[in-house]
Amino acid sequence: MRWALVNVCLAVTVMVVVAFAVPLGMVIKEMARDRAFSNAERQAAAIGPTLSITTDRDALERAVASTQSGAEDRMAVHVPADPAVPGSAPLDIGTRRAPVKDLEATREVIKASVADVPGGSALLQPTALSSGQIAIVEVFVPQAEVTHGVTTAWLVLAGVGIALIIGSVAVADRLGVRMVRPAQRLAGAAQDLGEGRLGARVPEEGPTELRSAAVAFNSMADQVVQLLSKERELAADLSHRLRTPLTVLRLNAACLGEGPAAEQTRAAVEQLEREVDTIIRTARDARPRTQPAGPGAGCDACEVIRERMAFWSALAEDEGREVRLAGVERPVRVPVARADLVAVLDALLGNVFRHTPEGTAFSVDVHNGEDAVIVLVSDAGAGIADPRAALARGNSGGRPGSTGLGLDIVRRVAESTGGDVRIGRSVLGGTEVRLWLTRARPGARPHRNHRLRRRGTRV
Repeated sequence: MRWALVNVCLAVTVMVVVAFAVPLGMVIKEMARDRAFSNAERQAAAIGPTLSITTDRDALERAVASTQSGAEDRMAVHVPADPAVPGSAPLDIGTRRAPVKDLEATREVIKASVADVPGGSALLQPTALSSGQIAIVEVFVPQAEVTHGVTTAWLVLAGVGIALIIGSVAVADRLGVRMVRPAQRLAGAAQDLGEGRLGARVPEEGPTELRSAAVAFNSMADQVVQLLSKERELAADLSHRLRTPLTVLRLNAACLGEGPAAEQTRAAVEQLEREVDTIIRTARDARPRTQPAGPGAGCDACEVIRERMAFWSALAEDEGREVRLAGVERPVRVPVARADLVAVLDALLGNVFRHTPEGTAFSVDVHNGEDAVIVLVSDAGAGIADPRAALARGNSGGRPGSTGLGLDIVRRVAESTGGDVRIGRSVLGGTEVRLWLTRARPGARPHRNHRLRRRGTRV
């Protein structure tokens, strides 16, 4: 918008300068020409009284020499022969520059004329003699005198035009800045608000329309903060209501005695209690859980994967599932909070157990790159018919026991690092969920053709 306004002002100013400067320059050129020939006419008229009295050479030479043009050898007098005086001859005083035919033509029409000669022009002024003959006074006007002062005037006009153009561009730029800066601040505040910085506000200044937009944006931001605050409180309240049934489950689990199934049940209840506590704390905290607190924040993805696989392996063994794990031998840091990565893995592995029949094999692979980590969760089930719909929040596909939030949680965690989630066909024949976690700052997506280092072997 700023440059558009500058371009419009530039175009308008250039058109105005050209419309006025070009005709004015032509007028100045014509005025300089008229001035030069008017001066030549005055010089020629100064010889007229002498010619009307006498045609004596000496008298005429003195008269010509007394003029400025005669002193500069730019005046000539051409007196024809007097037919009344036998043996008289034409008299020429000074240097003739005009062609003879132009002299004769001027003598015939008895009217001043201008003839083009080398180096300039010649003014031919007819003058009547006492004998009735017509003498011609020739005044040479150099080209430099015709254009005297024209170049300077044109340079002045050009300078004034350039100054006007620069001034109009500067004024348009300042006006554009005054209009664009509030719009840029509004756009920046909207982007900050979209990225989760809820304290973003816009100064209510600038043109009337932008001030109104700033007022509306600030009001909207305040409402968003209030709605999020109410939502967090509601989530905290709803999660707090789960404590009572969880307490009953924990007491019942304590009565199961000893054994792998009892230990697994108690561990699941304890994990559920921890998740509920985490939900309550996060709901009451304004900062997103998926946002790292600073440099070095995050967790060791391989450690978390080994821990969760150990948890799910007991159930896999009970259902006769073949489990394969690869790439988790060495530490791999990812910019994701440990609790978030645990929730992601539990959502992915839980989907495998929930939506594939018993005995279906699955695998978890970790690919470690310089700026990204890929976690592949594959199974040998029937696959997902519509991967795009599966990633939609709340879309359970009509499957019992599904809320449609698992893959949405996975997607949000991946996008918080600048990565993404893809669903495709696995080498086992079923579904493959690819979780891409970038190590760069959020929003800086790595190149998809970047070579990843495969660590470890399949087991």
